[in-house]
Amino acid sequence: MADAIARLRLIRTDSIGPVTYRQLLTRFGDAATALRALPDLARRGGRALVVASAAAAEAELAALDRIGARMLFIGTPAYPSLLADLETAPPVLAARGDTGLLDRPAVAIVGARNASAAGVRFARQLATDLAAEDMVVVSGLARGIDAAAHQGAMQGGTVAVVAGGVDIVYPPENAALMAEIAEQGLILAEQMPGVEPQARHFPRRNRIIAGLAAGTLVVEGAPRSGSLITARVAAEAGREVMAVPGSPLDPRAQGCNLLIREGATLVQSAADVIEALSAFGQGAGSQLGLRFKIAEPGAWRGEMAADAGDAERAEVARLLSPTPVAIDEIVRLSQLPAAVVATVLLDMELAGALVRHAGGRVAGA
Repeated sequence: MADAIARLRLIRTDSIGPVTYRQLLTRFGDAATALRALPDLARRGGRALVVASAAAAEAELAALDRIGARMLFIGTPAYPSLLADLETAPPVLAARGDTGLLDRPAVAIVGARNASAAGVRFARQLATDLAAEDMVVVSGLARGIDAAAHQGAMQGGTVAVVAGGVDIVYPPENAALMAEIAEQGLILAEQMPGVEPQARHFPRRNRIIAGLAAGTLVVEGAPRSGSLITARVAAEAGREVMAVPGSPLDPRAQGCNLLIREGATLVQSAADVIEALSAFGQGAGSQLGLRFKIAEPGAWRGEMAADAGDAERAEVARLLSPTPVAIDEIVRLSQLPAAVVATVLLDMELAGALVRHAGGRVAGA
Protein backbone atom coordinates (compact mmCIF):
# COMPACT_ATOMS: atom_id res chain seq x y z
CA MET A 1 0.00 0.00 0.00
CA ALA A 2 2.82 2.43 0.83
CA ASP A 3 4.43 1.86 -2.57
CA ALA A 4 1.07 2.27 -4.34
CA ILE A 5 0.42 5.57 -2.57
CA ALA A 6 3.90 6.84 -3.43
CA ARG A 7 3.52 5.84 -7.08
CA LEU A 8 0.10 7.45 -7.32
CA ARG A 9 1.32 10.69 -5.72
CA LEU A 10 4.15 10.83 -8.24
CA ILE A 11 1.81 10.20 -11.18
CA ARG A 12 -0.76 12.78 -10.04
CA THR A 13 1.82 15.53 -9.53
CA ASP A 14 1.70 18.32 -12.11
CA SER A 15 4.31 18.06 -14.89
CA ILE A 16 4.84 14.33 -14.35
CA GLY A 17 3.92 12.65 -17.61
CA PRO A 18 4.48 9.05 -18.76
CA VAL A 19 8.08 9.59 -19.91
CA THR A 20 9.00 11.66 -16.84
CA TYR A 21 7.51 9.07 -14.50
CA ARG A 22 9.59 6.28 -16.03
CA GLN A 23 12.75 8.34 -15.90
CA LEU A 24 12.21 9.32 -12.28
CA LEU A 25 11.84 5.69 -11.24
CA THR A 26 14.90 4.77 -13.28
CA ARG A 27 16.92 7.56 -11.72
CA PHE A 28 15.85 7.14 -8.09
CA GLY A 29 14.91 3.46 -7.94
CA ASP A 30 11.47 3.80 -6.37
CA ALA A 31 8.59 6.27 -6.14
CA ALA A 32 9.14 7.26 -2.51
CA THR A 33 12.74 8.33 -3.17
CA ALA A 34 11.69 10.20 -6.31
CA LEU A 35 9.03 12.07 -4.35
CA ARG A 36 11.58 13.25 -1.80
CA ALA A 37 13.83 14.50 -4.59
CA LEU A 38 11.12 16.39 -6.53
CA PRO A 39 11.16 19.70 -4.61
CA ASP A 40 14.92 20.05 -5.01
CA LEU A 41 14.77 19.17 -8.71
CA ALA A 42 12.08 21.77 -9.31
CA ARG A 43 13.98 24.48 -7.36
CA ARG A 44 16.91 24.15 -9.74
CA GLY A 45 14.70 25.79 -12.35
CA GLY A 46 13.28 28.34 -9.93
CA ARG A 47 9.95 26.53 -9.81
CA ALA A 48 7.77 25.45 -6.89
CA LEU A 49 6.28 22.04 -7.71
CA VAL A 50 3.08 21.06 -5.89
CA VAL A 51 3.32 17.35 -5.09
CA ALA A 52 0.06 15.40 -4.86
CA SER A 53 -0.84 14.63 -1.25
CA ALA A 54 -0.93 11.20 0.36
CA ALA A 55 -4.52 11.88 1.42
CA ALA A 56 -5.60 12.43 -2.19
CA ALA A 57 -3.88 9.21 -3.28
CA GLU A 58 -5.48 7.25 -0.45
CA ALA A 59 -8.90 8.67 -1.36
CA GLU A 60 -8.48 7.63 -4.99
CA LEU A 61 -7.48 4.08 -4.01
CA ALA A 62 -10.43 3.90 -1.61
CA ALA A 63 -12.83 5.07 -4.34
CA LEU A 64 -11.63 2.28 -6.62
CA ASP A 65 -11.91 -0.27 -3.84
CA ARG A 66 -15.56 0.68 -3.24
CA ILE A 67 -16.47 -0.24 -6.84
CA GLY A 68 -14.35 -3.40 -6.89
CA ALA A 69 -11.55 -1.92 -9.02
CA ARG A 70 -7.78 -1.80 -8.60
CA MET A 71 -4.68 0.03 -9.86
CA LEU A 72 -2.21 -1.43 -12.37
CA PHE A 73 1.16 0.35 -12.22
CA ILE A 74 3.63 0.22 -15.09
CA GLY A 75 6.75 -1.74 -14.23
CA THR A 76 4.83 -4.26 -12.09
CA PRO A 77 3.79 -7.79 -13.14
CA ALA A 78 0.07 -6.94 -13.36
CA TYR A 79 0.57 -4.23 -16.00
CA PRO A 80 -0.02 -5.39 -19.62
CA SER A 81 3.41 -5.85 -21.20
CA LEU A 82 2.35 -4.96 -24.75
CA LEU A 83 1.06 -1.60 -23.59
CA ALA A 84 4.22 -1.00 -21.58
CA ASP A 85 6.16 -1.10 -24.86
CA LEU A 86 4.63 2.24 -25.86
CA GLU A 87 6.75 5.29 -25.02
CA THR A 88 3.60 7.11 -23.88
CA ALA A 89 2.02 4.21 -22.00
CA PRO A 90 0.03 5.52 -19.01
CA PRO A 91 1.93 5.02 -15.73
CA VAL A 92 -1.23 3.70 -14.08
CA LEU A 93 -4.51 2.16 -15.17
CA ALA A 94 -7.68 1.65 -13.17
CA ALA A 95 -8.97 -1.88 -13.79
CA ARG A 96 -12.47 -3.12 -13.05
CA GLY A 97 -13.18 -6.78 -13.81
CA ASP A 98 -11.10 -9.79 -14.86
CA THR A 99 -7.46 -8.64 -15.18
CA GLY A 100 -6.53 -12.19 -16.23
CA LEU A 101 -7.71 -11.21 -19.72
CA LEU A 102 -4.58 -9.07 -20.05
CA ASP A 103 -2.45 -12.23 -20.14
CA ARG A 104 -4.13 -13.48 -23.31
CA PRO A 105 -3.53 -12.54 -26.98
CA ALA A 106 -5.67 -9.54 -27.96
CA VAL A 107 -6.92 -7.79 -31.08
CA ALA A 108 -8.50 -4.34 -31.16
CA ILE A 109 -11.68 -3.81 -33.19
CA VAL A 110 -12.73 -0.19 -33.70
CA GLY A 111 -14.95 1.71 -36.08
CA ALA A 112 -17.61 4.29 -36.75
CA ARG A 113 -20.15 5.38 -34.16
CA ASN A 114 -22.76 5.93 -36.89
CA ALA A 115 -22.05 2.50 -38.34
CA SER A 116 -24.21 0.81 -40.95
CA ALA A 117 -26.35 -2.18 -40.02
CA ALA A 118 -24.09 -4.37 -42.15
CA GLY A 119 -20.98 -3.05 -40.41
CA VAL A 120 -22.45 -3.67 -36.95
CA ARG A 121 -23.45 -7.21 -37.88
CA PHE A 122 -20.04 -7.96 -39.36
CA ALA A 123 -18.16 -6.58 -36.33
CA ARG A 124 -20.31 -8.58 -33.90
CA GLN A 125 -19.86 -11.85 -35.80
CA LEU A 126 -16.13 -11.28 -36.31
CA ALA A 127 -15.65 -10.65 -32.59
CA THR A 128 -17.57 -13.84 -31.79
CA ASP A 129 -15.39 -15.86 -34.17
CA LEU A 130 -12.16 -14.36 -32.79
CA ALA A 131 -13.25 -15.03 -29.21
CA ALA A 132 -13.83 -18.65 -30.21
CA GLU A 133 -10.15 -18.72 -31.24
CA ASP A 134 -9.14 -17.59 -27.72
CA MET A 135 -8.53 -13.98 -28.78
CA VAL A 136 -9.52 -11.18 -26.41
CA VAL A 137 -11.28 -8.33 -28.21
CA VAL A 138 -10.36 -4.78 -27.14
CA SER A 139 -12.44 -1.74 -28.02
CA GLY A 140 -13.56 1.64 -26.72
CA LEU A 141 -17.18 1.09 -25.59
CA ALA A 142 -18.48 3.70 -28.04
CA ARG A 143 -21.77 3.26 -29.85
CA GLY A 144 -21.73 1.51 -33.21
CA ILE A 145 -18.81 -0.78 -34.10
CA ASP A 146 -17.21 -0.71 -30.63
CA ALA A 147 -20.39 -1.83 -28.89
CA ALA A 148 -20.97 -4.58 -31.46
CA ALA A 149 -17.41 -5.89 -30.97
CA HIS A 150 -17.85 -6.04 -27.19
CA GLN A 151 -21.20 -7.81 -27.53
CA GLY A 152 -19.83 -10.39 -29.94
CA ALA A 153 -16.81 -11.25 -27.78
CA MET A 154 -18.55 -11.16 -24.40
CA GLN A 155 -18.52 -14.91 -23.78
CA GLY A 156 -14.90 -15.33 -24.85
CA GLY A 157 -13.38 -12.21 -23.31
CA THR A 158 -13.49 -8.49 -24.02
CA VAL A 159 -11.69 -5.41 -22.68
CA ALA A 160 -13.31 -1.96 -22.80
CA VAL A 161 -11.03 1.08 -22.55
CA VAL A 162 -13.04 4.12 -21.49
CA ALA A 163 -12.18 7.81 -21.80
CA GLY A 164 -13.47 8.80 -18.34
CA GLY A 165 -13.30 7.00 -15.00
CA VAL A 166 -14.07 3.28 -14.73
CA ASP A 167 -17.24 4.20 -12.85
CA ILE A 168 -18.57 6.68 -15.44
CA VAL A 169 -21.02 5.44 -18.07
CA TYR A 170 -20.49 6.95 -21.52
CA PRO A 171 -22.38 7.00 -23.76
CA PRO A 172 -25.51 6.62 -21.57
CA GLU A 173 -27.13 4.04 -23.87
CA ASN A 174 -24.25 1.65 -23.18
CA ALA A 175 -24.92 1.49 -19.43
CA ALA A 176 -26.14 -2.12 -19.53
CA LEU A 177 -23.26 -3.15 -21.77
CA MET A 178 -20.71 -1.53 -19.47
CA ALA A 179 -22.19 -3.31 -16.46
CA GLU A 180 -22.03 -6.62 -18.32
CA ILE A 181 -18.39 -6.07 -19.27
CA ALA A 182 -17.51 -5.19 -15.66
CA GLU A 183 -19.07 -8.51 -14.63
CA GLN A 184 -17.73 -10.77 -17.39
CA GLY A 185 -14.84 -8.87 -18.97
CA LEU A 186 -12.59 -5.96 -18.03
CA ILE A 187 -12.88 -2.16 -18.02
CA LEU A 188 -9.72 -0.05 -18.10
CA ALA A 189 -9.32 3.71 -17.62
CA GLU A 190 -6.44 6.14 -17.40
CA GLN A 191 -8.54 8.81 -15.69
CA MET A 192 -9.36 8.98 -12.00
CA PRO A 193 -12.68 7.61 -10.70
CA GLY A 194 -15.52 10.07 -11.17
CA VAL A 195 -13.90 11.91 -14.10
CA GLU A 196 -16.32 12.65 -16.92
CA PRO A 197 -14.87 12.07 -20.41
CA GLN A 198 -13.74 15.17 -22.28
CA ALA A 199 -12.67 15.60 -25.89
CA ARG A 200 -8.96 15.51 -25.07
CA HIS A 201 -9.35 12.16 -23.28
CA PHE A 202 -10.40 10.20 -26.36
CA PRO A 203 -7.08 10.28 -28.28
CA ARG A 204 -5.38 9.14 -25.07
CA ARG A 205 -7.89 6.30 -24.77
CA ASN A 206 -7.19 5.34 -28.38
CA ARG A 207 -3.48 4.87 -27.74
CA ILE A 208 -4.30 2.44 -24.93
CA ILE A 209 -6.59 0.43 -27.20
CA ALA A 210 -3.87 0.16 -29.83
CA GLY A 211 -1.17 -0.56 -27.26
CA LEU A 212 -3.00 -3.48 -25.65
CA ALA A 213 -3.33 -5.48 -28.87
CA ALA A 214 -1.11 -7.24 -31.37
CA GLY A 215 -3.14 -5.62 -34.12
CA THR A 216 -5.94 -3.15 -34.73
CA LEU A 217 -8.83 -3.82 -37.11
CA VAL A 218 -10.97 -0.96 -38.44
CA VAL A 219 -14.41 -2.03 -39.65
CA GLU A 220 -15.82 1.35 -40.70
CA GLY A 221 -14.36 4.81 -40.26
CA ALA A 222 -13.93 8.18 -41.91
CA PRO A 223 -10.41 9.34 -42.89
CA ARG A 224 -10.18 11.77 -39.94
CA SER A 225 -11.97 9.61 -37.37
CA GLY A 226 -10.74 8.40 -34.01
CA SER A 227 -10.64 4.88 -35.42
CA LEU A 228 -7.93 5.89 -37.85
CA ILE A 229 -6.02 7.60 -35.04
CA THR A 230 -6.02 4.25 -33.25
CA ALA A 231 -4.78 2.54 -36.41
CA ARG A 232 -1.96 5.09 -36.80
CA VAL A 233 -0.84 4.53 -33.21
CA ALA A 234 -0.84 0.78 -33.82
CA ALA A 235 1.28 1.20 -36.96
CA GLU A 236 3.78 3.46 -35.18
CA ALA A 237 4.11 0.85 -32.43
CA GLY A 238 4.92 -1.88 -34.94
CA ARG A 239 1.58 -3.65 -34.57
CA GLU A 240 -0.52 -5.09 -37.36
CA VAL A 241 -3.09 -2.77 -38.97
CA MET A 242 -6.11 -4.37 -40.64
CA ALA A 243 -9.20 -2.99 -42.32
CA VAL A 244 -12.49 -4.21 -43.77
CA PRO A 245 -13.03 -2.86 -47.30
CA GLY A 246 -16.25 -1.10 -48.24
CA SER A 247 -18.02 0.66 -51.04
CA PRO A 248 -16.24 3.79 -52.29
CA LEU A 249 -19.69 5.42 -52.31
CA ASP A 250 -20.02 5.08 -48.52
CA PRO A 251 -18.12 7.80 -46.56
CA ARG A 252 -17.82 5.37 -43.64
CA ALA A 253 -15.68 3.08 -45.81
CA GLN A 254 -13.26 5.76 -47.00
CA GLY A 255 -10.96 5.45 -44.00
CA CYS A 256 -10.73 1.66 -44.29
CA ASN A 257 -10.10 1.80 -48.03
CA LEU A 258 -7.40 4.41 -47.43
CA LEU A 259 -5.70 2.18 -44.85
CA ILE A 260 -5.72 -0.75 -47.28
CA ARG A 261 -4.24 1.43 -50.02
CA GLU A 262 -1.47 2.42 -47.59
CA GLY A 263 -0.66 -1.21 -46.80
CA ALA A 264 -3.12 -2.39 -44.14
CA THR A 265 -4.18 -6.02 -44.34
CA LEU A 266 -7.53 -6.55 -46.01
CA VAL A 267 -9.82 -8.57 -43.72
CA GLN A 268 -12.97 -10.48 -44.67
CA SER A 269 -13.08 -13.09 -41.89
CA ALA A 270 -11.62 -14.12 -38.54
CA ALA A 271 -9.24 -16.41 -40.41
CA ASP A 272 -7.73 -13.36 -42.10
CA VAL A 273 -7.10 -11.74 -38.71
CA ILE A 274 -5.48 -14.88 -37.26
CA GLU A 275 -3.26 -15.19 -40.33
CA ALA A 276 -2.22 -11.53 -40.13
CA LEU A 277 -1.30 -11.85 -36.46
CA SER A 278 0.41 -15.24 -36.72
CA ALA A 279 3.77 -13.60 -37.52
CA PHE A 280 3.65 -11.38 -34.43
CA GLY A 281 6.57 -12.61 -32.32
CA GLN A 282 7.22 -15.73 -34.39
CA GLY A 283 8.69 -18.68 -32.58
CA ALA A 284 6.70 -18.18 -29.39
CA GLY A 285 4.33 -21.10 -29.88
CA SER A 286 0.59 -20.84 -29.41
CA GLN A 287 0.61 -17.43 -27.74
CA LEU A 288 1.10 -15.49 -31.01
CA GLY A 289 4.16 -13.82 -29.52
CA LEU A 290 6.41 -13.65 -26.49
CA ARG A 291 5.23 -10.11 -25.84
CA PHE A 292 2.07 -11.55 -24.33
CA LYS A 293 3.93 -12.86 -21.30
CA ILE A 294 3.46 -10.92 -18.09
CA ALA A 295 5.88 -8.00 -17.94
CA GLU A 296 8.63 -8.32 -15.36
CA PRO A 297 9.23 -5.35 -13.05
CA GLY A 298 11.77 -2.97 -14.54
CA ALA A 299 11.65 -4.55 -18.00
CA TRP A 300 10.46 -1.24 -19.47
CA ARG A 301 13.26 0.87 -18.06
CA GLY A 302 15.71 2.58 -20.36
CA GLU A 303 19.03 4.35 -19.75
CA MET A 304 20.27 4.36 -16.19
CA ALA A 305 20.59 7.77 -14.57
CA ALA A 306 23.84 9.72 -14.67
CA ASP A 307 25.05 12.91 -13.00
CA ALA A 308 25.26 16.07 -15.06
CA GLY A 309 27.32 19.17 -14.35
CA ASP A 310 26.71 22.79 -15.24
CA ALA A 311 28.65 22.49 -18.50
CA GLU A 312 26.55 19.56 -19.68
CA ARG A 313 23.33 21.33 -18.72
CA ALA A 314 24.34 24.44 -20.61
CA GLU A 315 25.25 22.45 -23.72
CA VAL A 316 21.91 20.62 -23.83
CA ALA A 317 19.98 23.86 -23.20
CA ARG A 318 21.88 25.55 -26.03
CA LEU A 319 20.71 22.91 -28.50
CA LEU A 320 17.03 23.30 -27.62
CA SER A 321 14.62 25.70 -29.33
CA PRO A 322 10.84 26.05 -29.69
CA THR A 323 11.07 23.62 -32.63
CA PRO A 324 10.84 19.95 -31.52
CA VAL A 325 13.97 17.88 -32.15
CA ALA A 326 14.73 14.20 -31.62
CA ILE A 327 16.55 13.34 -28.39
CA ASP A 328 18.96 11.19 -30.42
CA GLU A 329 19.92 14.32 -32.35
CA ILE A 330 20.71 16.16 -29.12
CA VAL A 331 22.88 13.24 -28.00
CA ARG A 332 24.72 13.28 -31.34
CA LEU A 333 25.31 17.03 -31.46
CA SER A 334 26.25 17.41 -27.80
CA GLN A 335 28.54 14.33 -27.87
CA LEU A 336 27.35 13.59 -24.34
CA PRO A 337 26.35 10.13 -23.07
CA ALA A 338 22.64 9.40 -23.60
CA ALA A 339 22.16 8.91 -19.85
CA VAL A 340 23.56 12.39 -19.14
CA VAL A 341 21.28 13.97 -21.74
CA ALA A 342 18.30 12.12 -20.26
CA THR A 343 19.15 13.47 -16.80
CA VAL A 344 19.42 17.06 -18.04
CA LEU A 345 16.14 16.81 -19.98
CA LEU A 346 14.37 15.41 -16.94
CA ASP A 347 15.60 18.27 -14.75
CA MET A 348 14.55 20.82 -17.37
CA GLU A 349 11.10 19.31 -17.69
CA LEU A 350 10.49 19.40 -13.95
CA ALA A 351 11.65 23.02 -13.96
CA GLY A 352 9.11 23.87 -16.66
CA ALA A 353 11.81 24.57 -19.27
CA LEU A 354 11.09 21.63 -21.56
CA VAL A 355 8.11 20.31 -23.55
CA ARG A 356 7.97 16.71 -24.74
CA HIS A 357 6.42 15.84 -28.09
CA ALA A 358 5.44 12.59 -29.78
CA GLY A 359 8.12 10.41 -31.32
CA GLY A 360 10.78 11.04 -28.69
CA ARG A 361 11.15 14.74 -29.56
CA VAL A 362 11.62 17.67 -27.19
CA ALA A 363 11.53 21.47 -27.39
CA GLY A 364 12.44 24.35 -25.14
CA ALA A 365 9.54 25.88 -23.24
